[in-house]
Amino acid sequence: MADFLMQHYLWIKSFHVISVIAWMAGMLYLPRLYVYHAGAKEGSEESETFKVMENRLLRYIMNPAMIATWLFGTMMITANPDLFSMGWMHVKFTAVILMTVIHMIYARWRRKFAVDDNLHTGKFYKIWNEIPTLLLIIIVIMAIAKPF
Repeated sequence: MADFLMQHYLWIKSFHVISVIAWMAGMLYLPRLYVYHAGAKEGSEESETFKVMENRLLRYIMNPAMIATWLFGTMMITANPDLFSMGWMHVKFTAVILMTVIHMIYARWRRKFAVDDNLHTGKFYKIWNEIPTLLLIIIVIMAIAKPF
């Protein structure tokens, strides 16, 4: 299996990067929707539109992209297990786990919005919107510069 994966490594890596880009687009956009949704009146047409947008973004873009990111990343590690002997990979992997946890938190908030049970302000979501950016910076630096 590892030989097959190594023969197709650059394809797997390409699909991994594509998946990451799609996932990150959603991770940066969904909390922005929450910022605006938090300011919308419950039951309004605007609020109901945000519910549809948030649900579609999470279910049809973010969830599949996250799953694909993990799948292709796992395939790359299976093909080249020596990656885990490098310090930068441990930092990158930890950041990806944190990104996944934040994804789950965002999904929980979407469920809260869906039943008009939002407890936070737009400012709260603006702050949370920055966390994926910080994690992305760490992940890219680890994957490209490999500082240690």
